[in-house]
Amino acid sequence: MPQSNSRIKILKNVTLLLFAVILVRLFFIQIVEHDAYLAKADEQHTLEKTITARRGEIYMMDGDEPVAVVLNQTRYQIVIDPTVTEKEDAKKVLETYAKEYKTADLDEVYGTENLRYAIIAKDVPRELAEEIAEADIPAIWLKKTNRRVYPEGEFASGLLGFVNDEGKGQYGVEGSLNEQLSGKDGLLKTTADVNKVALSIGNDNIKVPAEDGKNIILSIDRRLERRIEELALEAIDNTIATNASVLVMDPNTSKVLAMANLPNYNPDKYTEVANVDSFLNYTLEVPYEPASVCKTFTYSAAIEEGVMSPETTYFNKHFETIDGWQINNASKNDFLYGNVDMRRAFNWSLNTGSIHALKLLGGNPDSINQQGREKLYDYFYNKFHLGQFTGIELYEAAGLIQDPNEGWGRDSVYANMTFGQNLSITMLQTATAFSAAVNGGVWRTPSVVEGIYEDGEIKPFIKTEPVIEETILSEQTSATMRELLISNRSNIKRPGYDMGGKTGTGEVVREGAYTENFAELIGSYVGFIATEGELPKYVIMVKMWGEGKDVVASDAMDLFNSVSDYMINYYKIKPKE
Repeated sequence: MPQSNSRIKILKNVTLLLFAVILVRLFFIQIVEHDAYLAKADEQHTLEKTITARRGEIYMMDGDEPVAVVLNQTRYQIVIDPTVTEKEDAKKVLETYAKEYKTADLDEVYGTENLRYAIIAKDVPRELAEEIAEADIPAIWLKKTNRRVYPEGEFASGLLGFVNDEGKGQYGVEGSLNEQLSGKDGLLKTTADVNKVALSIGNDNIKVPAEDGKNIILSIDRRLERRIEELALEAIDNTIATNASVLVMDPNTSKVLAMANLPNYNPDKYTEVANVDSFLNYTLEVPYEPASVCKTFTYSAAIEEGVMSPETTYFNKHFETIDGWQINNASKNDFLYGNVDMRRAFNWSLNTGSIHALKLLGGNPDSINQQGREKLYDYFYNKFHLGQFTGIELYEAAGLIQDPNEGWGRDSVYANMTFGQNLSITMLQTATAFSAAVNGGVWRTPSVVEGIYEDGEIKPFIKTEPVIEETILSEQTSATMRELLISNRSNIKRPGYDMGGKTGTGEVVREGAYTENFAELIGSYVGFIATEGELPKYVIMVKMWGEGKDVVASDAMDLFNSVSDYMINYYKIKPKE
């Protein structure tokens, strides 16, 4: 009997101990850990998801009307919660409706511990999404998304860029203006049942509303861009060149009207592009040595400084020896030997002529000096803004203008710079500087964005970079340069019009040195169109090249002529009466 009482006493004590443990645990759950358990309960009954912002579309101008060239197309993602969705149901949905849109391995998804959210298919078309919804399969969710669409295929791809699988803009307008185009995603939190089906949705449940991206209107003339691309392809077919870029701008506003890069690629199939260089916009992302087109800037500097005029003469012996290097003219005709004036030197693109202009900037017609180098640097870099960012709204490269006083062989470096070698600049920098040389002397920040398209209206686009407008040359210097450029095309006149321009055949640097025996050359041409006696209406720059190809300036000039002929008719530029 005492032994039985002892057992009852032990059992009683154990029971009291267990009860005490339960009480203590309840105390911790209800009092100490109350908030944590409440949060877990809320989590199980709360649906939280991202509200994807609508990406802004991209427009070009077609006359006075904006026309969309990049659109959004509604697509859907199939989303599951592996802790709620039956694996067989998920498998059935994929195999029946979305096999080709599958993005995840179900074994891997269901084998991942604590995974509560998984996208198992992307880019599902609306019609298939509707069929899935009608099938009413438990715990399968459809998330609405936007897929980027380029309805005109390869058209202007080097300018537009593309959007990757993560929804981020890459290259071109899509990349450089990604922040404005993408907007800001929102967040939705609402009470849900055990199957994660929302029980109530309303404005009160939205923690952060989505801010849709801006619709961007480019200043690009859609019809002009398309025709220029066609002409550039024809030019490639008719020459040894494999690539061509064409830039058209209004020299009086620095607004870009065309920015073509050939060959193009299809932004909808960017993953199939073999070489990433195909994504580059060569008009502003790839600096190069444009050669003799830069004589326009050297002559402008010397004329503006009052040390030279078109009638100034010098003795041309077909070459100059500077810092032990012999610099030759491309043209060595007998009739050019001896005293020639600067007009003839310009028309025949004599390197000795631009070198003489550099000497005159230094105040010594017999040699190059520090003063001349510093003067040329001031004009090239500070006034014409060569070798630095222009401030356009797109990705661009800066390039390089050599320091006038540091490094070996500064005199020979600067002698070569006078005719566009030993420097590195972009087509956009060149065309913008050329515009300043012919528009009366005003350099303006270039622009490719016309505005924001909102509610059927074009509204201002706020640039992040400062807009510069500064007079760098006198009207007289600009008028002199126009006359020189027009005389340079005296053998290609069009009655009633003023058309001036400058050629450039540049050597190419490979692995730190110029290719031997001119094995690779780049042909460039920059010029303007105007009614005779009036200021230029348009500036056109052309660049043609090919790896291992000796493309010359005349190839680029032929394409310039084709583009300018089309533009005169397209824009109905009237000749002088």
